Amino acid sequence: MPHPSQPPPRLLVADQVAGRISLLDLPDGGEVAALDHRHLAEHAGFLALPDGLVACVDDRAGELLLLDPYGPDAGRPLVRRRIPVAVPAEHLAAAPGGRRLAVTTGLGRNEEPWTGLLTAVDLEAPDGAVAVRVRGRVGEPGVTVTGGPSPLVVLRHREPGELLVHRHEDLMAAPPSCPPLEPVQRVGLPDADGHGDAYDPVTGRVFAAAGSGVHRVRHDGEGVAPEAPLPWAADGRAGGRGYYLRLDPVRRTLWSCVRGGPSAPGRWPEWTNDAWWHRLDTGATGRLELGPGLVFRLAVTARHIAYTRVHPDGDELILLAAPTAPGARPHIAARLPLPAMAGAPRRGGTPWDGVQRRAVAASPGAGLVAVSRGGHGEVHLFNADRAAPVTTLTLPTPLDDGGHLALITPDDGAHGDPVGR
Repeated sequence: MPHPSQPPPRLLVADQVAGRISLLDLPDGGEVAALDHRHLAEHAGFLALPDGLVACVDDRAGELLLLDPYGPDAGRPLVRRRIPVAVPAEHLAAAPGGRRLAVTTGLGRNEEPWTGLLTAVDLEAPDGAVAVRVRGRVGEPGVTVTGGPSPLVVLRHREPGELLVHRHEDLMAAPPSCPPLEPVQRVGLPDADGHGDAYDPVTGRVFAAAGSGVHRVRHDGEGVAPEAPLPWAADGRAGGRGYYLRLDPVRRTLWSCVRGGPSAPGRWPEWTNDAWWHRLDTGATGRLELGPGLVFRLAVTARHIAYTRVHPDGDELILLAAPTAPGARPHIAARLPLPAMAGAPRRGGTPWDGVQRRAVAASPGAGLVAVSRGGHGEVHLFNADRAAPVTTLTLPTPLDDGGHLALITPDDGAHGDPVGR
């Protein structure tokens, strides 16, 4: 719990279907502020920025929103800035200082990729040109933005797989009318199966998850230098593909979920899932079995990593103890049951079409974990350190599709992971 002189933890709850973003105090769930008619770009998610700010994209309005979760305490509005960007937003990332951002576009409600618009943002642009749009490859690109005096925007593409490298300053200098812009460098990746991006501000490495492993390039002057990929195999477990990748700024560790089993979506209850981790400073790597079903995104707390597992036999929150002591290895600390969802995925159907889902969120500066219950307008709050439920928060909208969550504590260092989640 926070010290009495510190602001309480806060939770941003986005219902992207109903079009509402709520800001709640924790643990009581009192609503501090709300934004109506705001439809979060759920895949791009929330992005933590320095100074306690949070960025996200309103996919209906075509705006990047800079949110100030503790602003209402000082009489400031929740929305600090609104910046036009191209949509449907696919991924969102920032350079480590938070000044320069990039937003990619994807399918939206379309069957095929149709737009290659990329928006570059400079929050301190001296000439007032805060956001500039250019045209690149059509697809569903991931994105990272490197640090340094000349940041690079690195796009991860599939079919064919490649990294496209742009200088952020070149993007900002582009003329109007969304001109095409060629990258300054191309790096080949395996085709079709890229899924997940991370950036380490300390080493300047960009990471891209693919079926063959985690591919790496290092920011090297005006471009990037490829390095050997990291394998998924570890601890005697092999096979599968990482479907998510994020940097844990507390332990300087990459985390993913490696999925295996039958490829048919209707057999999703048979999918295998392993937590995969890689220490950035020591190179130690490991895998832990999580169980069958649907496991996707994860959340980082001060002392644990949180995964949710959806399965017809029962859903659960899985807490991995993630100690920071040299040589200490992560292990499963608790499995906590989650209340069933009325519209949950069923055997024989896909786990993502017309069904309810769960979102999970945590702060690297605290021990709380929030998990949504799609379709029920509920968020379940847990104390990871005690492996116990705290309370259930009730929202005014159903949270169809699971909604999306961001848990914030003051000075939690979440911006150390500069990719939207």
